Amino acid sequence: MLDAWSLPSSWIVVIATISFVMLRKLLPIFLVFFKPDSLRDLPGPTNSSWFFGNAKEVRASERSAVLSIWAKTYGKTYRYKVLFNSDVLYTLDTRAISHVLNHSNDYLKPQLQHFVFSQAVGEGLLTAEGDQHRRQRRIMNPAFGPAQIRELTEIFVTKAHQLRDIWKEEVSKCEESARINILNGLNKMTLDVIGLAGFNYMFNALNPHGKPNELNEALNTMFRSLTQLDTNVLRFLQFYLPPLQFIPNSVTRSMNKAKGVMRCIGMRLIAEKKAEVLGISNTGEKDKHLQSRDLLTLLIKANMSSEIPESQRLSDEGVLAQVPTFLLAGHETTSNATTWCLFALAHAQKIQQKLREELLSVPTESPSMDELNELPYLDAVIRETLRIHPPLDRTVRRSTKDDVIPLNTPYTDVHGQAQNSVRINKGCAILIPILAINKSKELWGEDADEFYPERWLAGVPEAVRDIPGVWGNMLSFLGGPRSCIGYRFSLVEMKALLFSLIRAFEFHPAVPYEDITRERGVVQRPVVRSEMEKGSQLPLLVRLYQR
Repeated sequence: MLDAWSLPSSWIVVIATISFVMLRKLLPIFLVFFKPDSLRDLPGPTNSSWFFGNAKEVRASERSAVLSIWAKTYGKTYRYKVLFNSDVLYTLDTRAISHVLNHSNDYLKPQLQHFVFSQAVGEGLLTAEGDQHRRQRRIMNPAFGPAQIRELTEIFVTKAHQLRDIWKEEVSKCEESARINILNGLNKMTLDVIGLAGFNYMFNALNPHGKPNELNEALNTMFRSLTQLDTNVLRFLQFYLPPLQFIPNSVTRSMNKAKGVMRCIGMRLIAEKKAEVLGISNTGEKDKHLQSRDLLTLLIKANMSSEIPESQRLSDEGVLAQVPTFLLAGHETTSNATTWCLFALAHAQKIQQKLREELLSVPTESPSMDELNELPYLDAVIRETLRIHPPLDRTVRRSTKDDVIPLNTPYTDVHGQAQNSVRINKGCAILIPILAINKSKELWGEDADEFYPERWLAGVPEAVRDIPGVWGNMLSFLGGPRSCIGYRFSLVEMKALLFSLIRAFEFHPAVPYEDITRERGVVQRPVVRSEMEKGSQLPLLVRLYQR
């Protein structure tokens, strides 16, 4: 028999360390089965499995539709079980959601989610919490103000026109219309935009003859790590069994290579931007053409401002951490939202034509941000798109302390008593159903499921004003201190894209409506049910609009 005391002391230390780390990770899971259940009096579905809870039912339903079905049965606020017999509090109550979103220090993203994202994009604004998040947000806010986005609009319009011209060439090769995977072109366009507007970096993704770009390849590797099932399973195991992080594997190797590329290019860009900012500052030069307008330059400039105490400034590593966040958040979400917008318009020809008439009334090919924002129907179409097709259909927060969550609408507990609040324990998970709030008939009316931009022109119902979103009386960009910092950037870019594309083309369905579904992943990418092997895509029939 092996005598532990005969092992070298170094091995004893290693084994003890691994055992301690695993105990710290796994102990909270086992305690779930024995600790008092703060949500035990809430109504909810029967626990389907002592290990999986109701997780299989949630995952099996498209866009988690079963959660909305349960809400009809158990009310706006209920509980259900997930992995390891853990409770999740589900609520459609806008007061409860406001409480959670506006107390961001008390309600953090789950540790597993933080681990998965930080492995891909580092400790940037997307993953930072608490004081670190507030410090980063304070420094980055100036780069995303209206004046700064106004300066970037020319880039949005120019790249939108480039995509338009590429699609015109494709259509010209066909007799009437071309079947085009619009997701592919929009992804390339928004990548080019975030490269130029974010860093003054040329991806040339729209250039059909362009050479492979190493930063683009690194970005694709990072995005795949957030969407592929095998990678997510690996991250899950690595989180609960930390020693697995040190075992070499192909996923880790490819991620480390991508991070190395991102770091090399990112640090070079940061050095160039710092030198530029210091050069202009030292010479007192104010010529506009000498000052870069990209977000990274603005971030560095704000970080070097005398208004920011030295102790609160970001290091170069802190600035570098924002690069993958800019790329992923500023590229993928906008292309995806515009894809779903064109999909909706393809299935609503009268709305598409009404929008086209408004856009054709603009006397210029290159509108400014202010000119785009003065188009009411364009604004209504984008609002309606983001209401029905938000980038995320839900998000989760976990409490850092015991708390009492107030409610607008009381719930009836399992003892038949009305309750005006929910008492939760530290560690309780709260699911914020973004899509369900955006499509709630109680808030939006009986036509809440319909794509109907006119609702924004007539004035939205008074009830939706209670939705604690940062924009548009909806949760598509969330709300509170952790709301999407780049929502203005995304909105103006979408407007520029629709302005260019709807004026030039008619869009029609290429496959039946019901053949389009969504990938499971961080972003709700479209896929064709009958062509799942092709991965994410959204084919439409595109033809030139004849004036």
